[in-house]
Amino acid sequence: MRTNFISKITILLSAFILLTSMSASAGEWKKKKKKEKNKVQHVIDTLKYNVYKGKIQDQDSKDPLIFATVAVKGVNVATVSNNEGEFILKIAKGLPVSKIEVSHVGYKNLEVDIKSLKPKKNVLQLQMAVVPLDQINIYPLDPNDLVRRILKKVGENYSTTPNMMEGFYRETVRKNRTYVAISEAVVNIHKSGYKQSRSDQVQIYKGRKSQDVKKMDTLLFKLQGGPTTALLLDVIKNPYNLLSEDFSQSYNFTLKSITKINEKLHYVIEFNQKEDVDIPLYYGLLYVETQNLALTSAKFSLNLENPDEASKLFIRRKPSGVKVTPTSADYIVNYHETGGKWYFNYARGEINFKCNWKKKLFNTNYSAMTEIAITDRDDSDVVRFTRNEKFRLNQVMVDEIGNFADKNFWGAHNTIEPDQSIEAAIRKLKRKAR
Repeated sequence: MRTNFISKITILLSAFILLTSMSASAGEWKKKKKKEKNKVQHVIDTLKYNVYKGKIQDQDSKDPLIFATVAVKGVNVATVSNNEGEFILKIAKGLPVSKIEVSHVGYKNLEVDIKSLKPKKNVLQLQMAVVPLDQINIYPLDPNDLVRRILKKVGENYSTTPNMMEGFYRETVRKNRTYVAISEAVVNIHKSGYKQSRSDQVQIYKGRKSQDVKKMDTLLFKLQGGPTTALLLDVIKNPYNLLSEDFSQSYNFTLKSITKINEKLHYVIEFNQKEDVDIPLYYGLLYVETQNLALTSAKFSLNLENPDEASKLFIRRKPSGVKVTPTSADYIVNYHETGGKWYFNYARGEINFKCNWKKKLFNTNYSAMTEIAITDRDDSDVVRFTRNEKFRLNQVMVDEIGNFADKNFWGAHNTIEPDQSIEAAIRKLKRKAR
């Protein structure tokens, strides 16, 4: 009976989303993906590359540093450490490169000779950055004015020309502590200029999934929009509720401290929703480079004091008889500087829900997460995708890709290293699929 009773809930991992009514031509889209898959396989078979695996740690505490950027100097190749601080980096042989650079908020950058890296078990330790006392006097007087200047200098600080990017995208769903769905994809991204009104586009280049429908019990969670939704966390390109020009009417800003990111001093601005604003907005931290006033990182969460209103932001469809309440919604977005311009680099969103059935004694907790990391970038031959090539906000990635199979599925593409729990979940879900 339960299997027949499975219902669908679609979760939007960003409160910035506006859904469109466009319908997808699934047959044409899948046919094109099959043709591109064959082309990708040819590239992977002929490309030679070196693989380096390791862990990023705090030099003193030896604690893992999550979401640290590991970039190859001289080219636009990079990856991000996972929840365990682990990373995997693939570098094509023959590239004229000699060093990688590791960076993290509040730490000094670390340069490492590629020749000194081993294929596995590299431990790279970062030293915490200390801001000298004589530099503390650079505090601005008005944090509201500082945020206005961030918006005015977007054209100076961020790329105004389109870029083609390659990225790695992952989405997961957990029921209580058990992974019930995992999807991953290498994606092509058309990133329009930051002063252009055109939206960014995503194309799934290669993807795979694994899920356990039975474990989901009576609810089948699906994430709508996939990597297209994750790109909306680029708060400079999509300011909306967080950095729109009327932000001063919605938020209180205070200057919390000064820190270092990529060896550069940053203001740390704390913001909170004003008490007289009755719609769910955000609270969190903005990291602003002191010299050019570029926003280089943001960490924020949705205000859930009104859970019923907050629920409307995420739930697209749900069955009757169940109340779905978000219990937390946390986001992070990072930018990376190259040649004096800042580029979107990484974004992550995680939302936790409590599901309460009328006829059940106990609640069920679900967690939905998406993350995307930019692994390569090029500003030549930038062409927008056609309607049938791009992935749209009303599509569900798990419905468009195949199951986990080949161990070397990703080939030369840079990915985010799975944490131990995800790796165990993948193995378990693959066994059940067989």
